[in-house]
Amino acid sequence: MIGTWHLVRLALRRDRILLPVWVLFLVFTTLSTTTALEELYDTQQSRDLLGATANANSAFLAMLGPLHDWSSLGGLVVWRWGVFAGLFVAIMAMLVVTRHTRAEEEAGRTELIAATVVGRHAPLAAAVIVAGGTSLLIGVLQAFVLIGKNLDPAGSFAFGLSTASVGLVFTGVSAFTAQLSENSRVSNAIAGGFLGVTYLLRAAGDAAGESGPQWLTWFSPIGWTEHVRSFADNRFWVLGISLAFAVVLVGVSAWIVTRRDVGLGLLSARLGPAHGTIGTPFGLAWRLQKGSLIGWSIALFAVGVIYGSVAQAVGQMVQDNPALGQIVSKIGGADAMVDAFFATVTQLLGLISSIYLVQAVLRLRSEETALRAEPLLATPVSRRGWVASHAVFALVGGAIVLAASGLGLGLVYGVQTDDVGGVLPRMIGAALAQLPAAWVIAGVALLLFGLFPQLTGISWAVVSAALVLTLLGPALQLDQWVIDVSPFTHVPKYPDITAGPLLWLTGVAVVLLAAGFAGFRRRDLTT
Repeated sequence: MIGTWHLVRLALRRDRILLPVWVLFLVFTTLSTTTALEELYDTQQSRDLLGATANANSAFLAMLGPLHDWSSLGGLVVWRWGVFAGLFVAIMAMLVVTRHTRAEEEAGRTELIAATVVGRHAPLAAAVIVAGGTSLLIGVLQAFVLIGKNLDPAGSFAFGLSTASVGLVFTGVSAFTAQLSENSRVSNAIAGGFLGVTYLLRAAGDAAGESGPQWLTWFSPIGWTEHVRSFADNRFWVLGISLAFAVVLVGVSAWIVTRRDVGLGLLSARLGPAHGTIGTPFGLAWRLQKGSLIGWSIALFAVGVIYGSVAQAVGQMVQDNPALGQIVSKIGGADAMVDAFFATVTQLLGLISSIYLVQAVLRLRSEETALRAEPLLATPVSRRGWVASHAVFALVGGAIVLAASGLGLGLVYGVQTDDVGGVLPRMIGAALAQLPAAWVIAGVALLLFGLFPQLTGISWAVVSAALVLTLLGPALQLDQWVIDVSPFTHVPKYPDITAGPLLWLTGVAVVLLAAGFAGFRRRDLTT
């Protein structure tokens, strides 16, 4: 452990901008959500109607989880923001741990540091301290924000610590996945895949209803936060499960560190085929990107299946709730509710797919910083051809990923309604309608790569901003011009999809992509 605190200081210095942005973003969103819900549901009657609606609707349960306590403002905040807060903290922890462990080994810096007076466990310990400490800081600040809004202190700390517990769990998960692969991208992909599985288990368990397999939520770290039942029962003992899980994973990771060589992982890198197809830049890009494309397609297909399976419950909810039925009848009845549900789901799928698009574009930057682009471009391969070989996976690959999600939606809901032939094309079309907005996000990433390569990390901030503005902007009562910053705000809602806005978004994406191409042709390679 010698040298741990020096490495902690180094990590904090390197992340002196990134970590404060994460903290401020999550804490401010908690405050804004609380203020908005306080104004939207200012009477007990409105809260009672929300409670009856939310817990009777499988769609709400799958997306947000159960509403345990609708009589208090704190219970509404936990229901509306809890799942998303856990997801964001998990992503933060994953990125921080991988950045300061596997990525450092991959770049060769860990070997140099290990040659000094630094213990073998110090790099891993420093990464765990920084990621876990940031998670706890976010949780505590969230609790103080809620207490400042005159909410119950016990419930506030239950919520804050439950959010932090997700960060601790995924600190341990990323510490473990960093031992598996020699590549930081693969480590993040494995940890991200585990996060996706935990989200799906939680969604499936919550949407199952009382007669279904609700026990699935106990296999999800995000589900554990729901079982804390903040502002209802405040079951702090559930947090012990998250803590124990994180401690075990970190302990196993520390044991593995001392039993492998620096730079290597438990899963050895596979050799390529004896007679491969890497004869062109596109062949190489396919070799590098195909695993990610296939994984994302399968994952979003699974998400589409889950949301498609609960769509029918939206219409049933109207029949089971006469008071809600009277309200919904004014906007078109149960069919309008189902259409609104699909509009929300496809927008969410589009936002998720933009993560894949940015990941595909930023593979260019990782190849450049790893010094693999320089020898490649020393051959007759043109800069334009090399960039295009990876950009195509963001453009065409994004269409494949979204089509897979629409396929999952359409197949399941089509079978439920005995109209696969009619439903499937509509769902695939609704999913693909999100593609131009996702292209805009990818265009921003390529623009940063071409003109400001040292700032490509801002691409992830753009994705996060689009998520918050699109999903939470109306609830936070932000000005419309602020919400309009997100390209997904301009995508026509299903089923009224028109070509005009999609063409405008495509035009913006083309301009951004062209600027990125032009910028890279005129700058030097950097490390």
